[in-house]
Amino acid sequence: MIKATKKWWPLFVLPTFCAFIIGFVVPFAEGLYLSFCKFTTINKATWVGIGNYIKVFQDAQFWDSLTFTASFTVVSTVLINVLAFAIALALTKGIVGTNVFRTVYFMPNLIGGIVLGYIWNILINCVLSLVGAPLLALNTSAGYWGMIILMCWQQIGYMMIIYIAGLQSIPNELIEAARIDGATPTQTLFQVKIPNVMPSITICLFLTLTNSFKLFDQNLALTGGDPNHATEMLALNIYNNFYARSGAAWKGIGQAKAVVFCIMVISISLIQLKLTRSKEVQQ
Repeated sequence: MIKATKKWWPLFVLPTFCAFIIGFVVPFAEGLYLSFCKFTTINKATWVGIGNYIKVFQDAQFWDSLTFTASFTVVSTVLINVLAFAIALALTKGIVGTNVFRTVYFMPNLIGGIVLGYIWNILINCVLSLVGAPLLALNTSAGYWGMIILMCWQQIGYMMIIYIAGLQSIPNELIEAARIDGATPTQTLFQVKIPNVMPSITICLFLTLTNSFKLFDQNLALTGGDPNHATEMLALNIYNNFYARSGAAWKGIGQAKAVVFCIMVISISLIQLKLTRSKEVQQ
């Protein structure tokens, strides 16, 4: 039976492989080609070489968006993972109503980002108006922290589930051995639990880093980049290059930005995976 399965494994892999080629490799190759062109459609592209990339790195708004995106990513990643891990620890203590709390925390993840963005836009503007502060369209600080709060509210529940699974997979023998050796709860946390839950930390860091860095729909709905592009993240900056500016040249520059953006996300993700996987322990 096993030999028969091994014989037919290419047949099972083929649909996924074809979907990967059609849905990722071909579009990426076409996008890479178009990043060296000025174009209005794929069939109306004129080769311009590295000119688009030169203009990308000369674009001050690109660097402003990159700085804003990096700052947002660092803060949101730290907050999401710290809070999700803390909640997971609390919900693995056997407290009453654990399943209810898990459901409530996870529910925001089921709502679409664009819907959440508009909901929080209304809520935050209401709060700002009550305290007499400028609304989101004129308030860079409120826009920044509004997106942080929105991202945390949506992502914490999902990461919490992953951390709970990691904490529950730790052998009870290790916890008992630490207690017998006289370890305090803090020592048990940092010397036993966290090292053994590193695979979950790796997954959660990967998801929060990539989700934060390529955030688009919440940014579009909550602030739209206002005021004056001050809260515009990289994905929204690329979108605006394509659709807010007319002309073949701008589409080529936007495509070049998309390629640079893709390389950044892949590089950051690979570095993070390498660093955190090196800290994982074998059980």
